[in-house]
Amino acid sequence: MPGLYPELEPYDHGKLDVGDGHSVYWEACGNPAGKPALVVHGGPGSGCSTGLRRYFDPDRYRVVLFDQRGCGRSTPHAGEPVADLSANTAGHLLADMELLRTTLGIERWLLFGGSWGSVLSLTYAERHPERVTELVLMGLATDRHREIDLLTRGLGGMFPAEFARFRDGVPEAERDGDLAAAYHRLLMDPDPAVHDRAARAWCEWEDAMLPGVPASPRFDDRAHRLAFARLVTHYFSNGCFLEDGAVLRDAGKLTGIPAVLAQGLLDLGSLTGTPWLLERAYPDAELVLVGDSGHTTSTDGMREVLVGATDRFAAG
Repeated sequence: MPGLYPELEPYDHGKLDVGDGHSVYWEACGNPAGKPALVVHGGPGSGCSTGLRRYFDPDRYRVVLFDQRGCGRSTPHAGEPVADLSANTAGHLLADMELLRTTLGIERWLLFGGSWGSVLSLTYAERHPERVTELVLMGLATDRHREIDLLTRGLGGMFPAEFARFRDGVPEAERDGDLAAAYHRLLMDPDPAVHDRAARAWCEWEDAMLPGVPASPRFDDRAHRLAFARLVTHYFSNGCFLEDGAVLRDAGKLTGIPAVLAQGLLDLGSLTGTPWLLERAYPDAELVLVGDSGHTTSTDGMREVLVGATDRFAAG
């Protein structure tokens, strides 16, 4: 892929016992003596991909990636036929990030995240500003309730046929209510026929909201598809376990932490005004609008902005 650094393999990896019966997979790439950076993946439940290693100069960065609870190579996996998500909240994930930092002996690090990863990165930085050097974020989100409503119902008018199929995947009595909660109930059903059907329907709606982007091949994997759908609906139906509007309200705590906020002009998440509101609330943030991009990093323009940001911050 043009604009990215060459593929590289981790020089270290492990499983971190974070309590509650959970072990979180982590890996480190690049230069062990380089500038520390943490990659915070999206979803919730997407897991880290190898491509995320390539946004950093491997000679200048010590890049740490991890799979959040319940997904990727972390255990227990939410894609098992029966799963317990009671110890999987934003508070747990933020504590896992801080435990990973101290375990690896890192004093401060850059945070690199997209979509849900931008929510976690912003919240972590607001709670631990002394531990964050810079932020590089894309697919901007703060997970206000209106942002969640946009994704679960508000975009239905733009994709009416796809939304009708999505809405009709839950019982008729629940179609005018909280669709994330209705789907989550089906996804947690121990009957594979029930939860597999619900996972497929949820992930088809996820793909529908990314027009012009090929369907995610990761959704072809049953366990990944189920874990992703379970975790997203678990978080969405609980307001992502964050106070509504708190990320924007507390953005002043980020004063002194430089940030690049990259947003595709074709990203439908912008309909709630989040990029503009975040830039106004965050004193040291630079908002970069990318004309050829939506809610992914798959375009040359978005890659150029993100790699340019990590290159610029490498000396910091």
